[in-house]
Amino acid sequence: MMKICIACGMPMSQAADFPDGDESKDYCVYCARPDGMMQSYPEKLEGTVAFLMRTQGFDEKAAREVAVRTLAQLPAWKAVRSE
Repeated sequence: MMKICIACGMPMSQAADFPDGDESKDYCVYCARPDGMMQSYPEKLEGTVAFLMRTQGFDEKAAREVAVRTLAQLPAWKAVRSE
């Protein structure tokens, strides 16, 4: 079974991709807090900005713009207003 994380878009195909291996979750291990609950929008936004800066070499302003646009397309954040 393949699911797509509602909060970041990551494909999830094995138990290790899910928080605590719980394949009933709709979000991935990277979008979960240590207690297994899904991160809030501000937490996910900041994490995505940091990820884009680290992996893509964007400066903070560009990373934030890309992160806001990207997250706005995902089911978990459709109702969240852009900054």
